Amino acid sequence: MTEQVMAAIDGSQFSEEVCDYAAWASLVLQAPLTFLHVNDNHLPPQERNLSGNIGLGSREQLLAELASLDEQRAKVAQEQGRLMLKEAKERAIENSVSDPASRQRNGTLVETLEELQGEIRLLVMGKRGETAHQDSGHLGSNLERTIRTLHRPILMVTGAFKRPEKVMLAFDNSKTTRKGVEMLARSPLFDGIPVHVVIVGAETGEHRSQLDWALKTLHEAGHEAEGAIRAGEVEATLRAYQEEQDIDLLVMGAYGHSRIRHLLVGSTTTEMLRKTTIPVLLLR
Repeated sequence: MTEQVMAAIDGSQFSEEVCDYAAWASLVLQAPLTFLHVNDNHLPPQERNLSGNIGLGSREQLLAELASLDEQRAKVAQEQGRLMLKEAKERAIENSVSDPASRQRNGTLVETLEELQGEIRLLVMGKRGETAHQDSGHLGSNLERTIRTLHRPILMVTGAFKRPEKVMLAFDNSKTTRKGVEMLARSPLFDGIPVHVVIVGAETGEHRSQLDWALKTLHEAGHEAEGAIRAGEVEATLRAYQEEQDIDLLVMGAYGHSRIRHLLVGSTTTEMLRKTTIPVLLLR
């Protein structure tokens, strides 16, 4: 099965940005682009109080009418999804993507993506979905569950498309971020883009050795790269470096697997995603 760039769209405020970043990634990676829309039939139904002094026949009639309304809602949702996918494909074609595909599924987004992840080279999603509160500090629950479930790179989009000109890798010498360095070194997604490797921690010989390895790997692949070791709280330190260096894309490892690593790293990941104003490429 051909691995592709897959863009999850749902009519949220980020859908256009998801389309644009997905089109950019598809072109640069020379990978097929597929737009995905999932009609979530698992949303909890509205509470229906059918008690009271109505007769059995009336109650059965009401149930039938409610069932008919549910069916109509499902048809409307399906048509809305079809139109969304059509507009997304047209937008991608305007951005020079040839023959983008689309898929519409019923179910939950996370379960659908888990089923399709063998086909995914890169998943592009918005920071929040259509049903999430629009507060800029809020992180969509679908995004968080997807990151924890999928074992594919996920590009989280936060705003209008801007072709990346500087990339920052938050490096902690974990297996995931070492793979991230190697991925950055060989991926056409970052050709010609300067890479900043940042370790948050004390200036020690071990950290300096780790940073030197990362920079050497990137330099040998032909990348312009520089690094820094900064002490401080992880999220605030990375955000300060991003603003100082005018970074426009962040690469970092996602949630860890073990319970201890989840407690230590998971909260940092969530905090970074909640507060960031630039796209984040999450690695597993």
